[in-house]
Amino acid sequence: MASGSLFQKLKVATVTTIFVGSFFTQLAYADVKNSAGGFLDFNLYPYLSDVDSDNTATINIAAKLPNRISYFSLLNISSQNSAGALEETENFYTEQNLRWRIAEVSPLDLTLQMNFRSGQDNDRHRLGLRWRINDTEALRSLFTAMNISWSINFHLLQIDNEDAQVWQMEHVFRMTFPYLTDRLYLAGFIDHTFNQDLPANFPSSPMVGEVQLGLSIVENLYVVAEYRVNQYRLSDVNNVAAGFEYKIKW
Repeated sequence: MASGSLFQKLKVATVTTIFVGSFFTQLAYADVKNSAGGFLDFNLYPYLSDVDSDNTATINIAAKLPNRISYFSLLNISSQNSAGALEETENFYTEQNLRWRIAEVSPLDLTLQMNFRSGQDNDRHRLGLRWRINDTEALRSLFTAMNISWSINFHLLQIDNEDAQVWQMEHVFRMTFPYLTDRLYLAGFIDHTFNQDLPANFPSSPMVGEVQLGLSIVENLYVVAEYRVNQYRLSDVNNVAAGFEYKIKW
C-alpha cells in the first residue's frame, strides 16, 4: 500500500470518527433518561491486512431498560469484494438483541436475537438462554478480581431457511487492566454454529470470532486493533484490522 494512500485513509478515518462521534454524543445524551445505563461506540477501520471485503465500520449500542430488560445491537458495514477499505461500502450485517433477566439476582437471561444482512433470504432469528458467568454468585468474586466479564448465549432455536436443528453458542468477553492503566481494554466474541448442512470441505462447527485491543488516546477516542477469524471463508480465514473507536457511556 502506498504511503500517500494510507495517509489519506487515516485522515478520512480521523475526521469521520470525530464527526460521527460528535453526532452520537448528542444522541446518547438524549437517550440517557430512557435507560439505566449503556454505551454507544463507533468503530472505523482504515486498515485491513488480508481481506478487504471484511467489515470496515461497526456501530454498537447497549442499554439497560426497565423491567430487567436490556438491549444490544451491532451494525457491520463492509466493502465490495473488489474494493478496498473505506471504499464503496455497500454490504451490511446487523444483530438486534433483546434480553430479559429471569429474576433480579439471576445470572440467566432469556434472549431474542434478530439478524439482517445484505442479499436475498439471509435474515435469521434466534431464541435462547444467556448465562452471565461473572454474575454467578459463586464465581463473582473471582471474576471481579480478574477484571473480566464473560457470558455465553445458547441460541437454541434458529428460525431461517436452514434445518431446524441448527443452533449456536456465542461467547462474549471483556477484560480491563486497572493495575496498568484505566485506558486499556481487551474484548471480543467467539461464535460456534452446530448442525449446519455445509459442504464437505467446511469445518463441522464453523467459528467466527474477534479479539479487540483498545487504548484511549484522548477522552472518548480510542485506537483499536482486532484479530478476526472467519471459518466460513475457506481461504484468508484470518484477518487483522486497525483503526479508531469513539465511545460514549451513560
